[in-house]
Amino acid sequence: MRQRVIVCPVIQNEGAYLLCKMPRDRGVFPGQWALSGGGLEPGETVEAALFREIREELGEGLRIEKVVPWTFRDDIRKKTYADGSMEEIYMIYLIFDCQAGNRDVRLNDEFEDHAWVRPEQMRDYDLNDATRTTLAAKGLL
Repeated sequence: MRQRVIVCPVIQNEGAYLLCKMPRDRGVFPGQWALSGGGLEPGETVEAALFREIREELGEGLRIEKVVPWTFRDDIRKKTYADGSMEEIYMIYLIFDCQAGNRDVRLNDEFEDHAWVRPEQMRDYDLNDATRTTLAAKGLL
């Protein structure tokens, strides 16, 4: 089984948290709402990976003003690829509290939508298991 270290920003701006909707045809949680983030690349530092993932997935315009390491956890997930193949992966999540100075998000093709969501609205979204676990641990659900 392959192992992946995942950097996961919990991005907040003015009391709302950024959620992104996964494409319906691929990923670990197809069609569900999630936190952004992704895998650490060989030779990359955790901090470099976090900022690269934010830039790649959410665009150059989103300004992150503060990053604080928050927690970590792990689990095993099945990932579905665009070609329909599947893989089981041992995932280690490194989770960071991030304060955004704006809401200028420009998604890449890894997500199909995004929303800035206040804690009292979180239950209205079809959150994936990993995001639900993270947000519950933060006291947001």
